[in-house]
Amino acid sequence: MRLPILYALTYPERIESDLRFNVLDLKRLDFCPPDLTKFPCLRLAYEAAEAGGAKTIALNAADEVAVAAFLNTEIAFADIPKIIERTMHETPDRHPESIEEVLAVDVQARDLARHLLSHQMAR
Repeated sequence: MRLPILYALTYPERIESDLRFNVLDLKRLDFCPPDLTKFPCLRLAYEAAEAGGAKTIALNAADEVAVAAFLNTEIAFADIPKIIERTMHETPDRHPESIEEVLAVDVQARDLARHLLSHQMAR
């Protein structure tokens, strides 16, 4: 873990280090199913991918709006999936057939996410 921690602490620059990671030393990788309760945004991504269409656009738009609000310290980290889920839920289940329709859904989802944020922050 020392090398990943070093990379994280010195991002985006890198400092010289003798630490190395030989991929050939890696004998086996074990993967477990993700905990969708612990990672609600992953659950929402699966749901959007399954529904397709406007739900995927809403997921992306709401995520960008919610993450920006978090980075501006307007909401807590745990509020991000709440904004995304509500935006996805309130976005009609349809499949845009043109780029104009895709862009319109994106604008509507961003507006809805901002509206939800303003009500959440008023609490």
